[in-house]
Amino acid sequence: LVLVISMLFLTLLLLFLALFPGAFNCCMRISDEIPKRILQRVETFEIQKADGLCHLEAVILYIEGRKFCVSPRIRKVKKWMKKNKHKIHRKNPHVRKQKRTK
Repeated sequence: LVLVISMLFLTLLLLFLALFPGAFNCCMRISDEIPKRILQRVETFEIQKADGLCHLEAVILYIEGRKFCVSPRIRKVKKWMKKNKHKIHRKNPHVRKQKRTK
C-alpha cells in the first residue's frame, strides 16, 4: 500500500511539473533594499508579474548564476531598469518574431 501511494504521489508531482514548469522559479520573498554595488554587477534581469503561478511582483536580478528577488517599487531599481533595458532577460533570445503579412 505504501508503494502504491508513493508511486501515485510521484506521478502527480511529475504531472504538476510538466504542466507548470515555472512553478518553482517564482520569487517567494523580495528584498526592499539593494546595495548599489550589487546593481552594478547585474548581468540580466526579468520582471515577475503577480499572476498565474507567481503571486508576487518582483524584479529578478541575475548575477554570476545567482538570482536576487527585489521589489519593483524600489526607486533606484526603477531607475536602473530604465537605464539598462538592454539587459532584460528574454525567454527565447534566438527566436525572431515573424512579420505579419496582409
